[in-house]
Amino acid sequence: MIPITATAQETNTKATPGQMVDALHSAFGQHEHARAVHAKGIILTGSFTPAPGAGTLTMAPHLQKTTVPVIVRFSDFTGIPDIPDTIGDSNPRGLAIKFQLPDGSATDIVAHSFDGFPVATTDEFRAFLLAIGSSGSTAAHPTPIEQFLAAHPIAKTFVTTQKPPSVSYATLSYFGVNAFKFTNKAGKSAIIRYQFIPEAGEQFLSAEQLKSAGPNYLSGEIKERVKTTPISFGLYAQIAEPDDKADDPSIAWPATRKRVLLGRITLNKLAPNTTAEDRSLAFMPNRIPSGISLVDPMLIDRSRAYPISVQHRQ
Repeated sequence: MIPITATAQETNTKATPGQMVDALHSAFGQHEHARAVHAKGIILTGSFTPAPGAGTLTMAPHLQKTTVPVIVRFSDFTGIPDIPDTIGDSNPRGLAIKFQLPDGSATDIVAHSFDGFPVATTDEFRAFLLAIGSSGSTAAHPTPIEQFLAAHPIAKTFVTTQKPPSVSYATLSYFGVNAFKFTNKAGKSAIIRYQFIPEAGEQFLSAEQLKSAGPNYLSGEIKERVKTTPISFGLYAQIAEPDDKADDPSIAWPATRKRVLLGRITLNKLAPNTTAEDRSLAFMPNRIPSGISLVDPMLIDRSRAYPISVQHRQ
């Protein structure tokens, strides 16, 4: 058991990467060999074919002309590996993708099904997690999380306006909430956020369908879907305008912002999904090639915490 040493009163100082991982375990419990967040998931494989206009935005190798293999892991929220797919706490869903580049390296994107993040900074996220962890059934009202949400209206919106249960992991849009800078061969740059838009369209369960859905219906559904139908997403870059906040993931950019199609993801095979495979598979949002650079400082903090979480689940 990794000790949970952080408290809600300790958030005035910059959290260490280890304290951030501890805060995730404080919120969701520590489960042997499980991820600290998005613990319940399923892995598929396929390919990514870049769109003709993608190379005008960036010199990144996977966004030029060559189709590359991809590994995608869909997931539920929280670090609880057996969380039911049917309850609100399993949202937002996650999509993480690894592009396998021709030179043997890789680049990753991590996204979820809500356009935005509950807070602006890593330390605020730690405070949010600690408040969840301190708000068990015996906590007096207002609980720490009730107090936190009252003081953080964006976080309250995040918690209270998640999408209803979807028909499939394949029928949700996913959003990369952190910003990156794309630079093309001419040296021209643009600030972007990623969006994954399902070609099947967004589809949600009715109240009656939800009643009959099992706790693991999403993994069961996608296993059957991929047997007969390739799963496809359009990968888009949403382009920031000068007044858009690039360093605050809690502020979604307006839907009117220009979007550029980067390419098409096609998933046509279920991965083995062994325990060993899931433990070892890591998606690092700062694993980026030439032509893409970090903008949001939260990505630096995430990159420092992820290896600790990966080590804990081995």
